[in-house]
Formats: sequence, structure tokens, C-alpha cells
Amino acid sequence: MLRKKTAEDIIVDLVVHISLIFVGIVTLYPFINVLAVSFNDALDTVRGGIYIWPRKWTLKNYEIIISNPQIYNATLVSVARTVLGTVLGIICTMFVAYPLSRKDFVLRRPFSAIMVLTMYFGAGLIPQYLLYRSLHLLNTFWVYIIPALLGMFNVVVVRSYIESLPTSLIESAKIDGASEFRILWQIIFPLTLPAVATIALFIGVGHWNSWFDVYIFNSQRPDLSTLQYELQKILASVSMQVGRNPDYQMGALAETQQVTPTSVRASMTIVATVPIIIVYPFLQKYFVKGLTLGSVKGE
Repeated sequence: MLRKKTAEDIIVDLVVHISLIFVGIVTLYPFINVLAVSFNDALDTVRGGIYIWPRKWTLKNYEIIISNPQIYNATLVSVARTVLGTVLGIICTMFVAYPLSRKDFVLRRPFSAIMVLTMYFGAGLIPQYLLYRSLHLLNTFWVYIIPALLGMFNVVVVRSYIESLPTSLIESAKIDGASEFRILWQIIFPLTLPAVATIALFIGVGHWNSWFDVYIFNSQRPDLSTLQYELQKILASVSMQVGRNPDYQMGALAETQQVTPTSVRASMTIVATVPIIIVYPFLQKYFVKGLTLGSVKGE
């Protein structure tokens, strides 16, 4: 029999719903505002007052981005980098996390300690550049992939998730004559999909949003430029025009240059964010569970 709600229950439900609505508005408003600015005329945006709806519709901000001849090739490079980097990153993470999760692995503790140190200490940009040069990775596509194959945080998440699985699964598989490789990919991997989806999102977003490594390691290869780097170049170009043209400072844009850094930045944000927004719902059901169960545990 259902219990009738008391006045206290109604008040609690009301507070919870109001709080959730407030959090939803606070979370969504910045994105909606950026979307409105991206579709609003740049001159009109300078006046202010754009909140959730464009006051003067225009596609000029997006035309500036689309008209860049490098943007299409850069998009293909970013997609290839994200897909290949994510797949290889997951494979390498599984290969490292599985043995580190096994308590019968003799070197488990030393390897874990050494790898955790890489989360807190780094050699710096110059040694990194010299290392990549000695490995002949500069000005190649693989400079995006190989250095990012393994992240210790991702290893810790997957390792902790595997440790939460019943050890009887592995023992039963061994009794049936399964090899370690078969145990990993046919038993452990399907059971760790929530953790895998979590690190896949981390790795994929990292590859998709990265642009600084293009600037440092692949500046001499325009054909290997990524979408984020091209967007950054467009923003830098518009900002430079604003600094050099006194008409911009007075709010009177020239007829051939009807964009501002603010409007271009908003358009860039939408272009770079939409692919991630499309992918995220497919991983959301695994994300919270994988991050929670795969949280860092003590040795």
C-alpha cells in the first residue's frame, strides 16, 4: 500500500525539483548563449543584449570558417586522429591494465609505482621535442598517435574496474584451458565496457580538442593540420585585423570584414563542440558507472 505524501515530503520534492531546474538552466545557458551569438550579426553583437536568441540572424560567422580551404582536410585529419587514437589507446590501456590488476603478477607494484610517477612529473617541452625528433616523429601523423597511446589515469581506471570483477571468472577460464589473451578479450573486455566507454570519451575528447601539438610538432606540414588548429588560426587572424583596423575599435566594421573575434569564437565553439555532443549520448549510460566503479583504489 502506497504511503500518502506528507507536507514534508512535498516540500522536499519541491526543493529537489527546483534545484535540478536551476542546475539545468545554469548548465545549458552558456551553450545556448554562445549558439545565439554565433548566429547573430557581429555588429549587432557588439551592442550587447544577446542572451538566448539572436537579434539579427546571419550565417556570416560560419561562412568565415567554411570558406577556409584548409578546414575540410583538417576536419578529416582530426576525425582520423580521434578514431585511430581512441581505438589504439583503448587496446594499449587494456594490455597494461589487465596484468597490473592481477595479484599474481610479480612486478605489479614496481610497475604501478613507476607509471604513477608519470602522472605527477614530466621532463618538459624541450626534452619532449628532442625525444620526438630522435624518434623521427616530427612532421608526421604518428606524432599525434604514439605519444598518446597510454595514459596512466586511464590505466588506473580500467585496472580498478577489473579488480572489482570476481576472480572466479579468470580461474574458471584457466581451468577450461583459456589463454591469458583469450581471457582478456573474450571475458574481461566485455565486462569492462563501462570503464572502456569512460576512457574512450577521455581519449577521444583529448584528441579532438588538441591543437598545441600541431603548432609545436607539425607546423611544417599544412596537410596534417587539425580542425582545432585551423580554427585557432582563423581566430588569431580576425583578432589581428581588429587590432590593426581603427574602425573596429569604434564599432564600425568595414563592409568586407563584418566579423569580430567574439562572433568567430562563438562559431568556432559550436563547430568544435557539436561532434562531441553527438557522440556523448551513446556513451552516457556507461560513463557514470565506469567512472564510479573504476575510481582510484588503494594498492
